[in-house]
Amino acid sequence: MKLNLKKARWVYNPHKLKFELVKFSFRKRFFQIVGFLSSSVVIGVILFFAFHAWVPSPNERSLKRELVFYEDQLEDMNKKVEQISGSIAELQDKDDNVYRTIFEADPIPSSQREGGSGGSDKYRGLLGFSQSDAVVDLAKRIDKLTNQTKVQKQSFDALLALANRKADMLSCIPAVQPIANRDLRMIASGFGYRLDPIYKTTKMHAGIDFTAPMGREIHATGNGVIAQSGIGPDGYGIKVVIDHGYGYQTLYGHMMRVAVRPGQKIQRGDVIGYVGSTGKSTGPHVHYEVIKGGQKINPINYFYNDISSADYEKMVAIAERNGQSFD
Repeated sequence: MKLNLKKARWVYNPHKLKFELVKFSFRKRFFQIVGFLSSSVVIGVILFFAFHAWVPSPNERSLKRELVFYEDQLEDMNKKVEQISGSIAELQDKDDNVYRTIFEADPIPSSQREGGSGGSDKYRGLLGFSQSDAVVDLAKRIDKLTNQTKVQKQSFDALLALANRKADMLSCIPAVQPIANRDLRMIASGFGYRLDPIYKTTKMHAGIDFTAPMGREIHATGNGVIAQSGIGPDGYGIKVVIDHGYGYQTLYGHMMRVAVRPGQKIQRGDVIGYVGSTGKSTGPHVHYEVIKGGQKINPINYFYNDISSADYEKMVAIAERNGQSFD
């Protein structure tokens, strides 16, 4: 009998003390093969996932490089946003404390400058990622900067409009003497408490008295519109009131006669009347007042357009002398 040793399997039988040939059925050999293949597949799958877990694929390596790149970009953007925030804060400070002060404009409320960045739903699409918190925070900061920039632009637009009106405002604000006379001794009485020439009691003198010969021309001290012209019961006699706009008015009292009518537009330097002594007056002069926002203020602060600093200091000294007024 000839045996095929490659396919035969011999097993030692201790009871018979000899080797015996083991015969395999087709069924048993089939299941052996299936088991071997199954084990090979399981081991292959385990090795596959282990390999991919420990050794990244080219695509994974590319994605990781992109992730590192975007993280670096996110950090750089945060730094740039911080720099822009600082620059905007400087602009806001100059806007409120310098530019708006120059044009006498109110500062912008901080609540309006800060504004809102929108509700949480606005950033819902940015959630669910590894860097969601950082991205949402950056998005909110950018939205805040956008709002601040918008408010600042509106503020600068408003200041530009004020600047364009500045020339007109400067021509309207009282800035010269109502009497074209450089002899500062012609100032008889200044702003403040003075002795009343009629009642001999101390009372508030709300203007400056310029003495001048009867009939001397009286000039408008700024551009405006004639608000009142003529005589009234207030002791000023024949007077003229000019509305200069921007909250300013000027009053000229005790005229001999007027040269303008209500509603008439006038320019600085125009003749509006003539020196007299009407109303409660003790001699030829013009009583001159400056009114801002309804409050009578010292006219001495509004003679900066036609006299030198030395003359101005001399005028201030004369106007501050305590004594009797002319009205």
